[in-house]
Amino acid sequence: MALLIIACLHFRLDVIKYFGFELGAQTNIDPSDDRWIVNGAHEASKLQDYLDGFISKFVLCKKCKNPETDVHIKDGNITLDCKACGQRSDVDLRLKLSGFIIKHAPKKGKKDKSTKKADRKAKKEAQAKNGENGENGAGSDDGSPDNGSNNSDNGEENGEVELDAGSDDELTRRINAEAKDLADNEEEVKWTIDVSEEATKARAKQLPDDLKKQLALDDDEEGGEGDDNPYSQLGAWVESQAKEKGDIAKLDDVEIYKKAAELGIEKKHRTLTVLAQTLFDENIVKQITPRAAMLKKMITSDRHEKALLGGTERLIGMTHPDLIPALPKILMQYYENDLASEETLTAWGSKASKKYVDISISRKVRKAAVPFITWLETAESDDDDSE
Repeated sequence: MALLIIACLHFRLDVIKYFGFELGAQTNIDPSDDRWIVNGAHEASKLQDYLDGFISKFVLCKKCKNPETDVHIKDGNITLDCKACGQRSDVDLRLKLSGFIIKHAPKKGKKDKSTKKADRKAKKEAQAKNGENGENGAGSDDGSPDNGSNNSDNGEENGEVELDAGSDDELTRRINAEAKDLADNEEEVKWTIDVSEEATKARAKQLPDDLKKQLALDDDEEGGEGDDNPYSQLGAWVESQAKEKGDIAKLDDVEIYKKAAELGIEKKHRTLTVLAQTLFDENIVKQITPRAAMLKKMITSDRHEKALLGGTERLIGMTHPDLIPALPKILMQYYENDLASEETLTAWGSKASKKYVDISISRKVRKAAVPFITWLETAESDDDDSE
């Protein structure tokens, strides 16, 4: 029972996803609404067995079998740090849930909106409570002389005694009030800097030459199209190797990954956009599964998944427009090989974008994705009905 409580407290999202992967069922997760659903009808004994498997693989120490472990995610690895015996053991990355945990690992130093909102609310309540305590309890410990039994009785009964202007409590209250005003002003000043694209470029011109080079590299990473940026180099290398070997299928995944690592972009999301346009051609439906292992290693976030879909949109929208009708089959391959999550695919297919292609082309591509998106939604609805 203790193990079950620990797993639910620390791994609620992961437990539900683990059930979904093991049972082959879709999941419906909405933390803001406290909704954690595994679609379908499943026996309690079967779920208990899968839960025991989850705890054994993702909670218990591999050495002492204690659940007192901290999970650390770094460099694409998941490590269990046991606080009982000190053993550090790795989680099997071949498990589907391992890939999900790595993709959705929280970013350090950043809080989501709900956490920030809760922190602000708690801070305000604490300040209000301290203010009330300062007003109600000021007369009991201020050290002022007794002015009569009547006033003293009222003070003890009501908790309110008039403060002298020069008392310590009054001085403390004034200091706190002025400090709060300074903090409020500081928060307002933080947003006075112009962060528009024009202003950013203007400030960049004033930087030293070495910093300008770094900034230029960052620009290339986001959207540059120059021949000297590493993404263009990777694309040109893949195309030249394919011609040299006579077929893109003969280009080994290890060689591709090493080349990306050599250019320092093996973990960048835009690398997936390049690979989607260079590794695949008119036979993309058959080519996805053989490349899935390498692509899955590079895809570590929703941003990477969207970049892969963006590259695919360019490939079939501009290079091979005859493949647009085959888009549902392509998306199915991405979905079945865990290269794009259900949430990412649904969001991508619901709205056209001009980020990768012209808006008119994007509308045609996204329209072709409608049958697949409908299938996703229908499958989830059918599971809800059966449940």
